[in-house]
Amino acid sequence: MITLESLGAFALIVGLLTLTPGLDTALILRTAALGHRRRAWGVVCGIQCGTLAWGVFASLGVSAVLTASHLAYEILRWAGAAYLVWMGGRMLWATRRRAAGASDGTGSPESPDSPVAGGSLAGGWRQGFVTNLLNPKMGAFYVAVLPQFIPAGASHLAYGVLLAGVHVLLAVVWSCALIGFARVLRDQLRRESARRLLDRVTGTVIAAFGVRLALGD
Repeated sequence: MITLESLGAFALIVGLLTLTPGLDTALILRTAALGHRRRAWGVVCGIQCGTLAWGVFASLGVSAVLTASHLAYEILRWAGAAYLVWMGGRMLWATRRRAAGASDGTGSPESPDSPVAGGSLAGGWRQGFVTNLLNPKMGAFYVAVLPQFIPAGASHLAYGVLLAGVHVLLAVVWSCALIGFARVLRDQLRRESARRLLDRVTGTVIAAFGVRLALGD
């Protein structure tokens, strides 16, 4: 049985989680601020598909097994940490190459697959989905929180997907605000120096999240 009380309480918790600045916020803001609107929406869709997947996994008990298994959790944690450090490192390395190219007048155009290029909707989706799915803390959060809001006798899968859908809805609304804010700054960020600064900040934040995940903090 669906209760407004449980839905409201869950919405409050995930709403606060969504508003807390983190990796997702950094990815969306950076992509949208550089004028890559299609890729930014791809990142949003990928992140929310990952959230929905974690909701399904938690409902089926898959993420509970993952959390209970120390080896499986460690494998996912290190894979996620390596991916984040690699992604952040690519951004930082690309800014160095562009800075060197600008200083000697041989700056090369960005390739479609580079972390600072516009890319495609599919490329953004892949980046957002993999980033979210390789974050074991999302799985731990859903294992700890989701079962508490599933009423007795309700279908775990159906109600779990419903709760994850509430999380996705709130996150999409917040993402719309982030993309709108980033569009306001787009003209200022067209300057090459501003773009390099944004990529350096974002790359550092993403790599730092990876290091933090590797250290288990």
